[in-house]
Amino acid sequence: MTRGYDAVPDEERDRLLRYLEAVVAARPAPVHTTVAFNAVYFGYDLGGDGYGGSPLCLDDFPVITFGECAPVLPVGAMVCVATGSDPLYAEIVYREGAHPEAGGFGDIPAWLSGAPAGAEGPGRPGNSTAPRRRELLVPDLHAFGPALSLSPAQLHRLRTRRRWINEDGHVVVDVCYPSPEAARRDDLTAYADHLLTTAREQLLSPFVPVSLAALVGGTHDDNLRAGLLGLLGTVRGVLNSSAALRTWRDYTMTRTSLADCWRDTGPLGGDDLRSLAAAVERAATPGRRRYGLTTPVTVYTAVGPRLRGFPGATELLRGVGYAAAVYRANVALADVVQGGSDQGLFENGSRITLDDAFEGGGVWRSHHPGDVDTPGDPLAPAGRGWTATLPAPSEPEPETELDPVDLPLADDTSFGTGELLRSDAQEIVWRAPLRLAQLIDGWFPLHPYVVEELRRSHGVRSTVRLELDHAGEVLDETEAVQDVTAELGDDSGRLIGIAWPRDFFPGLMLELRRLRGGSVIRLVTTQLKERVQVGDRETGHCYDPRVLTREDAPGSDRHGDSAVGLGPRQLVMRTVRRCGLLTLDGQALIDRSVLPSAVYGRRPTRSQAAALESAVTELLAERHLEPALGSRDAWGQPHFPPRDGQRTIPLIGYCPARPRVIRPWGGTDPGGEGLRGVQFVPGHLRRLRPGCSPSDVQRAAFREHCRRLGKADGWELPYGYTFVTEHTRGR
Repeated sequence: MTRGYDAVPDEERDRLLRYLEAVVAARPAPVHTTVAFNAVYFGYDLGGDGYGGSPLCLDDFPVITFGECAPVLPVGAMVCVATGSDPLYAEIVYREGAHPEAGGFGDIPAWLSGAPAGAEGPGRPGNSTAPRRRELLVPDLHAFGPALSLSPAQLHRLRTRRRWINEDGHVVVDVCYPSPEAARRDDLTAYADHLLTTAREQLLSPFVPVSLAALVGGTHDDNLRAGLLGLLGTVRGVLNSSAALRTWRDYTMTRTSLADCWRDTGPLGGDDLRSLAAAVERAATPGRRRYGLTTPVTVYTAVGPRLRGFPGATELLRGVGYAAAVYRANVALADVVQGGSDQGLFENGSRITLDDAFEGGGVWRSHHPGDVDTPGDPLAPAGRGWTATLPAPSEPEPETELDPVDLPLADDTSFGTGELLRSDAQEIVWRAPLRLAQLIDGWFPLHPYVVEELRRSHGVRSTVRLELDHAGEVLDETEAVQDVTAELGDDSGRLIGIAWPRDFFPGLMLELRRLRGGSVIRLVTTQLKERVQVGDRETGHCYDPRVLTREDAPGSDRHGDSAVGLGPRQLVMRTVRRCGLLTLDGQALIDRSVLPSAVYGRRPTRSQAAALESAVTELLAERHLEPALGSRDAWGQPHFPPRDGQRTIPLIGYCPARPRVIRPWGGTDPGGEGLRGVQFVPGHLRRLRPGCSPSDVQRAAFREHCRRLGKADGWELPYGYTFVTEHTRGR
């Protein structure tokens, strides 16, 4: 499951699906993907105790105080709400923007729709490197069971005083983000950052059923992040695959509860939801004018505040009920837009689109006449309210769509021609990565020492026998031994006519050796201790990460290298990987603002730029790209990491994860039949019967388990548990 949804066997998917469907049905609030992850990873009891039965350390939870500044607390964060007496332990199940300028009944300034964190007004994004944004957090105060929950009377008293929570049982705080890029991260990325930093002790706790460190085989941050994002992706995929659940922007509820709401004739039931949809549809429709004269009208409606205007809704919007009501309202609007319009364009001439998915529970844009807008996905937040306040670009837009360009690799020569490993009286040994051009045209450069000897003994052109040894793999006879031609110049030379094996790829490290005086060159690859996944490629052999990033990009293979015919997502990935700042470990980063020009050679049409921006948003959400912060010097050159005294700029980066390729538990060893039916069981806690206690041996084993997870000391078995050491079971 650390490798994502597609890597999970069907049987395990079904088991996870059944549990998550039960969790969604049991919880009163819509279940976010991060909350569903918590239920699986930390152990949510469906019998009513919630997380109360799991041995989480409550003292490690971050403390939040109503009305004050707080760190980033994404959905899924487990927190302690400060009060004057007993603390409130809760899980954040929902959050939204709560800007003070948002109206009380859904009216919202246009510039606020899609505005970045820290924006100060129309067209003024602010220049703070640590922007602040007011947010409303909905805590589930009963997530830890009745033993850790306050009584209804106590909660009523806290709501009435409005010092620790507001009258609805929510927490409003000013969130301080470490950077503008952090404020733009999606919920899953933000939660992964939270678990790897603020809640790291909680994530790596040896008390959970299986610690993430055990799943990925270590505590290195890159491995932990890759495994965590894989687990979150698995949970998201399972929730989306359920026929019994309905998902809206990573929040999930049962279809049965939605159907019950539509049949309900009370407050915030089906009648009110239909009234809301009709009001949004008609919001921008102009009144009749003499001689048919009308002016364009745009109205922005925030769902959360708008729901408060329905009679009898006050009590239903308290606690987690607010999150459920906002979810149902957005789903109702989305269904009306998808079912009753053409890409948001209704018969009355208005176009309805989701403009901001965060502020006020979701801001919907109603515009008339709608046929002047560029068609697109009406449910993809475009932030037109904010962008309309920005100055127009000075460069004119092209009249026709452009074709993508193939820019040369700026750092092509920095990869070098190879590294000399040994040169003695017996042989010459050197090493170099396989390049894309060499793979396409069937050639490989020779080291200058070899060129000098061959030219002296065989002339400028000769036949050489090439012997290939692909470590751990069996090659075809025609590939293993080849007669190739050596073309030798005055100071350079190469082998031509090479038939590269199918498994060879750009960046694969090749070691070549030639005995002095001989006409045979032996080429071998080096096998890794275990297979790794790098981007979309899985390999078990040594490689150069820089070449792999640059030359194994979309549109590049052994048959050619071109951006023609690629879709927006592939164009984005290709451009970032080929044109971005390249680090030694293969990470590539590019200034987000110059991406369209880098793809097409100059500024593309508005529709092409919008398609690229939408693709970037999707790739960031799916963690194929990562946001970063860089700087630009006085000459316009970007730098990463950012340099002191230079203007900071947002970057997007391709960072190839290198998770180990782990054999699925209970699976079959691909190398033979010896491990069929054998299942690996990691070390884990087991509850003891009343009156029993763990042995000293198991106490010591648990301390050793903690040490391997990065916990050197301070860990003892919790009361009532013993430790089961890792083992295998099966025949």
